[in-house]
Amino acid sequence: MEVDKEETQNQQQKHQQVHLFYCVESEELARKVAGHSDLITLQSINWRNFDDGFPNLFINNAEDLRGQHVAFLACFSSPGVIFEQLSVIYALPRLFVASFTLVLPFFPTGSFERMEEEGDVATAFTMARILSNIPISRGGPTSLVIYDIHALQERFYFGDQVLPLFVTGIPLLKQRLLQLPESDKIAVAFPDDGAWKRFHKLLDHFPMVVCVKVREGDERIVRIKEGNPAGCHVVIVDDLVQSGGTLIECQKVLAAHGAAKVSAYVTHGVFPKRSWERFAHKNEGGMENAFAYFWITDSCPHTVKAITNKRPFEVLSLAGSIADALLI
Repeated sequence: MEVDKEETQNQQQKHQQVHLFYCVESEELARKVAGHSDLITLQSINWRNFDDGFPNLFINNAEDLRGQHVAFLACFSSPGVIFEQLSVIYALPRLFVASFTLVLPFFPTGSFERMEEEGDVATAFTMARILSNIPISRGGPTSLVIYDIHALQERFYFGDQVLPLFVTGIPLLKQRLLQLPESDKIAVAFPDDGAWKRFHKLLDHFPMVVCVKVREGDERIVRIKEGNPAGCHVVIVDDLVQSGGTLIECQKVLAAHGAAKVSAYVTHGVFPKRSWERFAHKNEGGMENAFAYFWITDSCPHTVKAITNKRPFEVLSLAGSIADALLI
C-alpha cells in the first residue's frame, strides 16, 4: 500500500495542475474527467445571452489563470452553440496561460470531408481552418484532442498553429469485451472497407468479418466480403452512427450467416431525430431486439441523456482517457 501511495505521489509530481473549463452540454463529462485526477480542477463560465440572443459570456477567475495550464471541454452539438464556444476558446489562450488544450471529443463535420462535384462545400475543412486559427498561448500552439475523426486524411486539414492529437475509443471497447461471458467467441465486423482500414490493427486479435455494399439494380445491398460469423458473438465496429440503416443491414446479413449474437460499437452516437429508437429493445421482440449490446461513448452528451437506462445501450466513458490526455 505504501509503495502504491508513493508511486501515485511520484506520478502527480511529474504533472502540472490543469484548470478545466467546459460548455453547458459537457458538464457531466467534465466532472467525470476531474474525478480521475486531483490535478484537474474544474473552472466555470457564465453562459448568458443578451436580449438579441447573442452571447454574453464571462470567464470566472480569469486573473488567476496567468501562468497556469488551461483546457476547455467543447461540444459542437449544433451550429447554434459553436459561436459561443469559439468565443471562449479564442479568449482563453490570450489570458497569458502557460498552455491551452482544447478537447473536442466529436468533430461534427468530419463526414463532410470531400467534394464529389464542383460546388460541394467540404465543411470539415472549414471547421479545421477555424480551429487552426486559435490564438497561440504563452506556451505555444494549442493542443487539440479529437476522438476517432471520421476520415484519417482530415488530420492534414489542420494548420501548424495547432497540435492535433487524434485518440481512439477502441481501448474502452476492448476492455468491455473482455468482461463479457464467452469472450473467446467474439468476432469483430466492419460495415465497409473504410471502417476496416481505420480499426483492424487495433482489434487484430479478434476474428474479423468485413462487409461491403454492392449495387443490385437500384438498390445497395450489404454482403459479407470476407470472414465467417457463424457461431460467434459479432460486434460491428464503426466511428459513428447517424440513422443506423447500415448497421441494421449488417446485422441482418450477419444473422443470416449464422452469428449467435450481434452487437455494435460506435465512438460517436450522433443519432439525429431520435434515430436511436430504432435500436431500443421492445417487449414484443422483432427487429428492435436484434442487437444484444449497443456501445457508445459520451462524446455526444444529448444522446447519452436520451438513451440512459434503455437497452441495449451502454455508455463507455471517455473521462479517463481525456484525463490522461490533459495531464502535462
